[in-house]
Amino acid sequence: MQKNLKENMIWAGLLVAGYALITLLVEMNVLNLYYQMIFQQIGINIILAVGLNLIVGFSGQFSLGHAGFMAIGAYTTAIIGKQLPTYVGFIVSVLAGMAVAGLVALLVGLPTLRLKGDYLAIATLGVAEIIRIIIVNGGEVTNGAAGLLGIPAFTTWQMVYLLAALTTIVTLNYLRSPIGRQTLAVREDEIAAESVGINTTKIKVMAFVFGAITASIAGSLHAGFVGSVVPKDFAFTNSINILIIVVFGGLGSMTGTIVAAVVLGILNMLLQDVASIRMIVYSLALILVMIFRPGGLLGTWELSLKNLLSKSKKEVKS
Repeated sequence: MQKNLKENMIWAGLLVAGYALITLLVEMNVLNLYYQMIFQQIGINIILAVGLNLIVGFSGQFSLGHAGFMAIGAYTTAIIGKQLPTYVGFIVSVLAGMAVAGLVALLVGLPTLRLKGDYLAIATLGVAEIIRIIIVNGGEVTNGAAGLLGIPAFTTWQMVYLLAALTTIVTLNYLRSPIGRQTLAVREDEIAAESVGINTTKIKVMAFVFGAITASIAGSLHAGFVGSVVPKDFAFTNSINILIIVVFGGLGSMTGTIVAAVVLGILNMLLQDVASIRMIVYSLALILVMIFRPGGLLGTWELSLKNLLSKSKKEVKS
């Protein structure tokens, strides 16, 4: 407990230093408005990918429903934000979106997470499509296929930075907790986990709900970032894009997820000027990584301050 607290304090210090550095770069106009927008998009993708990696990489469940939970957060923020166009309203909408997404994930997870592999992927994909169709047929509340416009632009790079950092730290602490260790046990061998008394369905549902809540947070930030939400933004391809980040970085590596989100975000930015071949280059880069690094950029490797501190202590003693 004390070691985790110490490590969290060090991470908090590093994040504060990072925030100060980015603020300085913004004030010096090194990071202009365009780069700030790229930074925000990368941060939103980090939140999405961290939550999905918990489900896919750490609990071993193949989910394709992440875009649906993102849609819940985005539309909750859009609906409440237009009624309460203040920061308080935005915060209320984020919390409401988290609650709704968590409840839906719980109701969906209890029956579907008894499935495995391709069956689970199809079931979660179906759930995401059901959410999208409900939005399309939501009448005046969601404005159907036309979506909602004029959402207050409360999302800033500071807010994205803060929520991305909090989401990552909370997820890492979740994995270090007894529940997190049980989650890893379920991933490694579900039958063996059951044999020692672990309620595998409960553990999988908890990870699924946790991932859905993080997707809702990202959806709320997306709504405030873009200023509009339409159902097509939360189609099947959106779930695939998030899954690509997770696989690209390495299943079971939060460090890899963050690195992949940054690398793919920068690659996407650099290819903006060659839109005609952008997807070809993007896809080729993914294929090359999968050929030469089938486990992802970092595999299951994780950056651990605890290991770094113990190594430095050994070097000082020697």
